[in-house]
Amino acid sequence: MVLPLSDITQKGYEKKRSKLIGAYLPQPPAANGAAAVRCRLQHSEGAARRMLRTANIGVCDIREAAARERAASTAGNRPLFYFRFGVDQALPQERRTPVTPSSSSRYHRRRSSGSRDERYRSDVHTEAVQAALAKHKERKMAVPMPSKRRSLVVQTSMDAYTPPDTSSGSEDEGSVQGDSQGTPTSSQGSINMEHWISQAIHGSTTSTTSSSSTQSGGSGAAHRLADVMAQTHIENHSAPPDVTTYTSEHSIQVERPQGSTARVAPKYGNAELMETGDGVPVSSRVSAKIQQLVNTLKRPKRPPLREFFVDDFEELLEVQQPDPNQPKPEGAQMLAMRGEQLGVVTNWPPSLEAALQRWGTISPKAPCLTTMDTNGKPLYILTYGKLWTRSMKVAYNILHKLGTKQEPMVRPGDRVTLVFPNNDPAAFMVAFYGCLLAEVVPVPIEVPLTRKDAGSQQIGFLLGSCGVTVALTSDACHKGLPKSPTGEIPQFKGWPKLLWFVTESKHLSKPPRDWFPHIKDANNDTAYIEYKTCKDGSVLGVTVTRIALLTHCQALTQACGYTEAETIVNVLDFKKDVGLWHGILTSVMNMMHVISIPYSLMKVNPLSWIQKVCQYKAKVACVKSRDMHWALVAHRDQRDINLSSLRMLIVADGANPWSISSCDAFLNVFQSKGLRQEVICPCASSPEALTVAIRRPTDDSNQPPGRGVLSMHGLTYGVIRVDSEEKLSVLTVQDVGLVMPGAIMCSVKPDGIPQLCKTDEIGELCVCAIATGTSYYGLSGMTKNTFEVFPMTSSGGPITEYPFIRTGLLGFIGPGGLVFVIGKMDGLMVVSGRRHNADDIVATALAVEPMKFVYRGRIAVFSVSVLHDERIVIVAEQRPDSTEEDSFQWMSRVLQAIDSIHQVGVYCLALVPANTLPKTPLGGIHLSETKQLFLEGSLHPCNVLMCPHTCVTNLPKPRQKQPEIGPASVMVGNLVSGKRIAQASGRDLGQIEDNDQARKFLFLSEVLQWRAQTTPDHVLYTLLNCRGTIANSLTCVQLHKRAEKIAVMLMERGHLQDGDHVALVYPPGIDLIAAFYGCLYAGCVPITVRPPHPQNIATTLPTVKMIVEVSRSACLMTTQLICKLLRSREAAAAVDVRTWPPVLDTDDLPKKRPAQIYKPSNPETLAYLDFSVSTTGMLAGVKMSHAATSAFCRSIKLQCELYPSREVAICLDPYCGLGFVLWCLCSVYSGHQSILIPPSELETNPALWLLAVSQYKVRDTFCSYSVMELCTKGLGSQTESLKARGLDLSRVRTCVVVAEERPRIALTQSFSKLFKDLGLHPRAVSTSLGCRVNLAICLQGTSGPDPTTVYVDMRALRHDRVRLVERGSPHSLPLMESGKILPGVRIIIANPETKGPLGDSHLGEIWVHSTHNASGYFTIYGDESLQSDHFNSRLSFGDTQTIWARTGYLGFLRRTELTDANGERHDALYVVGALDEAMELRGMRYHPIDIETSVIRAHKSITECAVFTWTNLLVVVVELDGSEQEALDLVPLVTNVVLEEHYLIVGVVVVVDIGVIPINSRGEKQRMHLRDGFLADQLDPIYVAYNM
Repeated sequence: MVLPLSDITQKGYEKKRSKLIGAYLPQPPAANGAAAVRCRLQHSEGAARRMLRTANIGVCDIREAAARERAASTAGNRPLFYFRFGVDQALPQERRTPVTPSSSSRYHRRRSSGSRDERYRSDVHTEAVQAALAKHKERKMAVPMPSKRRSLVVQTSMDAYTPPDTSSGSEDEGSVQGDSQGTPTSSQGSINMEHWISQAIHGSTTSTTSSSSTQSGGSGAAHRLADVMAQTHIENHSAPPDVTTYTSEHSIQVERPQGSTARVAPKYGNAELMETGDGVPVSSRVSAKIQQLVNTLKRPKRPPLREFFVDDFEELLEVQQPDPNQPKPEGAQMLAMRGEQLGVVTNWPPSLEAALQRWGTISPKAPCLTTMDTNGKPLYILTYGKLWTRSMKVAYNILHKLGTKQEPMVRPGDRVTLVFPNNDPAAFMVAFYGCLLAEVVPVPIEVPLTRKDAGSQQIGFLLGSCGVTVALTSDACHKGLPKSPTGEIPQFKGWPKLLWFVTESKHLSKPPRDWFPHIKDANNDTAYIEYKTCKDGSVLGVTVTRIALLTHCQALTQACGYTEAETIVNVLDFKKDVGLWHGILTSVMNMMHVISIPYSLMKVNPLSWIQKVCQYKAKVACVKSRDMHWALVAHRDQRDINLSSLRMLIVADGANPWSISSCDAFLNVFQSKGLRQEVICPCASSPEALTVAIRRPTDDSNQPPGRGVLSMHGLTYGVIRVDSEEKLSVLTVQDVGLVMPGAIMCSVKPDGIPQLCKTDEIGELCVCAIATGTSYYGLSGMTKNTFEVFPMTSSGGPITEYPFIRTGLLGFIGPGGLVFVIGKMDGLMVVSGRRHNADDIVATALAVEPMKFVYRGRIAVFSVSVLHDERIVIVAEQRPDSTEEDSFQWMSRVLQAIDSIHQVGVYCLALVPANTLPKTPLGGIHLSETKQLFLEGSLHPCNVLMCPHTCVTNLPKPRQKQPEIGPASVMVGNLVSGKRIAQASGRDLGQIEDNDQARKFLFLSEVLQWRAQTTPDHVLYTLLNCRGTIANSLTCVQLHKRAEKIAVMLMERGHLQDGDHVALVYPPGIDLIAAFYGCLYAGCVPITVRPPHPQNIATTLPTVKMIVEVSRSACLMTTQLICKLLRSREAAAAVDVRTWPPVLDTDDLPKKRPAQIYKPSNPETLAYLDFSVSTTGMLAGVKMSHAATSAFCRSIKLQCELYPSREVAICLDPYCGLGFVLWCLCSVYSGHQSILIPPSELETNPALWLLAVSQYKVRDTFCSYSVMELCTKGLGSQTESLKARGLDLSRVRTCVVVAEERPRIALTQSFSKLFKDLGLHPRAVSTSLGCRVNLAICLQGTSGPDPTTVYVDMRALRHDRVRLVERGSPHSLPLMESGKILPGVRIIIANPETKGPLGDSHLGEIWVHSTHNASGYFTIYGDESLQSDHFNSRLSFGDTQTIWARTGYLGFLRRTELTDANGERHDALYVVGALDEAMELRGMRYHPIDIETSVIRAHKSITECAVFTWTNLLVVVVELDGSEQEALDLVPLVTNVVLEEHYLIVGVVVVVDIGVIPINSRGEKQRMHLRDGFLADQLDPIYVAYNM
């Protein structure tokens, strides 16, 4: 994809404006003189009818306006707009040739190329777009194309495609905007592009995007990499570039072969290998794509962030400052414009029903309506006589045949709904007039096709609020409605209960001879309610009174010059809007004959309406620009077409600025068929104000219509500017004629108080007239805001005492009182303070090769609010045959085009399979439903491109670190510059008096010997199997004897010396414990190692081998079973089995005792090594001395009050950290019985642990998060049955989760809640904290206060500050205390960079001083630079004597109100996260878990998430629990939530299958493994999206 390299700001665009298109437009000869054409519009005196002048209000008439315009021009003022006549002047000269067969034959070529998807076409616009794209060609940059699984690619291509004309319902051909009436907006005919354009495009479509990964492996990565690299700047240094600062230090421009298309491998090192940030070489396509992304993002697209004050905690979002160069309105305040007076013609009827009665009785044979079948043959002719008698019959039956005589169902004034299909106007007309005669209020709606139609629920709400109980419908329609098995029509979702009443005459009773409807003069009663769909999808009912209805018909009659018995062809929907007003209402007032063309006929024969105009010599036709466009596409030099009878071609969507090109193209082709230019009459309408303006038909062909060529840039600021310099971003608008007769119009500022606009300002058009709607039914507040507006002058007074009505149209009143509309309020998107219209963006998107790509021009554009600004989203249906390459190419070009022409970034561009967007009843796109689906993640796109980097310009300023307090600051007692120093300690070991017998022994081996002598038969260990029965147990003497035999084996068979290292590879159990003490008896140093997984040897065995090698083990002890496993064929495939040290099998032990048991000379010698893999993938072994081991056991004994009479249940992995100590060491030291439950057994029996705790009446139990999660998920629904089995947890006093991370508060709370019914005390559940330097710092004991929870401000944490907030406040994060500090442990919080002590309102690194600290790293595999200072650091000031160990965890201390055992105030330690997991982004510190929590909440299908950074891009990996079709739904939602909650832009979103995110035995995510797997292309992701 190609992105412009300049700023996205206005300033950047100013730079390139002047020379933006010059090189591409062929220069027309000077004689053509564009300047001459672009003359001021002098509105001729004769055209403006004489108008009344009212002096007292700010209203001028049209003549006055024209005169003032002229005066302004002669005075030499800068004209505010230029208008021009006739054909688009920006067309090159040859375009303006008279139409000849050859030029119309261009349409044949297009017809064959794929029919009807060119809507919203404007040739000039297409040229502009193509020229803009051509500009980018030179600076083309490759953009990483998303990778997709093949399954995803294949499925989306054809599955949702239905053939063009069999799609459901009476659909309207792809309304691009589901605009307010659900009718499609305009579509443009276009004239073929010039040769130079196609050159420009084909030149730039060379494939620079690397082809997508459809294979699920990494094949093709190498040439793809080369392909990508050849187009990209390569950073030739191993440390990845920092994207947050826009410098590219030494980027090497790769040479490109000139003129040849051969792909050349990039000129740098080795195309296969890229150094990653950790210096790990990665051979990968992924890293190449990321590199591309980085390079693309390096171009400074974002405006520089402005300076503003940032409080310590508050990250202020940037407020968009107004651009100092932005255009501002400079004109005088506008004057309201009054239309001509509504002439009162003597024979005008007093009401519409009176007109019907008159024609029905005087000329009963006159044709009123002719309907067509799908072959274009007249199906039925309704005469005025029939209309009159049938309407009377309907009126009589509604009033007298529903309900009973005493209780009629419908009384005059009640609302009834009209449900008629689009091919039956006659039945609708009869029912509508029947309602008028019965004085009931018709509410016409669309036919509900299914129970789940898009928007049908909202229609139901409208019917409910109108109190509708009866639906009138036709026989055929009634038969076609969905039925339940009993034949009843089901209640549609959200609809009230309706009685369906068929209005065909044969079903109705004849009214008695003496019954006549009561026909009175038009009054203020409601005549009908027209529904209107709002931008948010809600449906409102606009009420129109009888007097408004009549006045509107009169105004239309006068404006259009309708006369009796004229013939009018109507293609529009007759149930609402222009189709209803002209084809059902005004036609009857004037006894006209309407030829109604159903939509189904238009689909089969787009020329049908033109043929009917010829056949019936119709004077008037009502169409939309779509119908003109289709006629052009279908037109094949039909000889017999003659349009000279037309005096008026009403273009109903003339208010859409893009209708102009359809009008021009149509005129261009059909001028030779008798069509006159002045016949084309665009009109503007809105549901609230009815007809707003209409161009009058004139006989004067010398007076061409007005045109404005407006700067799109000016329009975004609401200012009218003629575009002089830049032809690219202009909007050409045509006038929609004059204000309606009898109306006054003005334009007011779109938001805030309704202040009159200036003459060169865009505003919302407001109308004051009788002929308008009067209210939204039942909504008085909204009615007041729309129907009762009093426009204010700049001095603050209203301009009239009469209320105006907001039309919902944006525009201005131009010279000579001509009304120009540039868009709808509903389509308005305000992005960073600039206004963009959805229609304009659709037009630009469609101008980018629409024929090849977009299915039937179906594009929806809307905005979503993310991070306090609107963001533009484009959703398009792609053709079923388009390839991945096509779609990506198209998307990237749409982005460039919109960026160039509108100077606005697109936040998200999504492609969906053909025919899958929700439809309005006429087949257009249902916009609000589409937006809803997008926001809830159920749109199921097949391609997504997000561009948050380009759009989001209001992020908070990156943080500059302030220097911390230096040593010079005075330390008074425990205060650091006014704050209490964050330090705390557990109880002092020296002062605790207890009868601890084991204290007198320095070594654990001595304690065991002593216990074997004094209490030989006391059971120390009980191992349970998966059924919960005892698999094995050990008494003191059994353990002692077993250890002796193992010691003999080590000395005799292993020939080991004291101090040799021995790897113990055992499953969790008794053997492991015996082997450990055997090593101590023999003087060897044991290392416990998790055995390889028999089902997964390939990945688990290398870790075993690595630990054995790194720990320098002289020998390996294990069971017979694992011995065989280590020598198996699978093992040989995974590692080099010849390099194992000697393997001893302890299932076969010698029978004799050792000569003597080894006793270490010094307590500081090594007792054992503890190896563990950290979450960042570091394998680190720490040395535990005998002294530390004994101190550790003593500390735990005191904290948990462990005695020989106690029983403790342990469900942990016994390989490292506190888990190992509790499993193997504590029972020997304290003498209590440990009930051992291997966590792996819970996979077959999730209730095993809790049943054991209940059965053995255990008071203290230890588990891991993975065990807790297993219980929560596996037993959630079984609590009742467990209760029945007698499970009772009421004796549990402490249930401690052994962890090395921030407490998972959500998990512990849900566990507590779930098992509360089984007697578990909520306060029993707590967590511990251990790390490499100290295996247990905190552990919730028995006597301390309950664990506390605080809520901190997440934004403050990013700045390393701690600010407590109330629960539930925004950005609050709950943190649970990590247990009580163990006896003999001191803690201080220090700044990890400066090593100074911190106050307790700061987040810092937890440092620990304790007798059971490990004595150092034995070795660290993976990062030798981990310094020894982890174990012996000193503060840089303050207490500089004490030696501390650095835990590598960030946390803070809080003094609580609680008191601990010795009566002191209790200090609680809160862990926030590991220092090496924390991500430094935008100068702030983020913890992955916080971002992951937000992401998991974003969509129901996200089960797990992990984030990491790569080259300063945030990569989010989500596991999808759902069909692969949902994968792409997640991309926008993930991007949104991270922006909203963390102010970060996600760089890459990776969607993977469940179980891909690696988790270690402690249940912690291995984010770095995941990162390496991603970069090495090993994840087989479903989808990878690279956000731009």
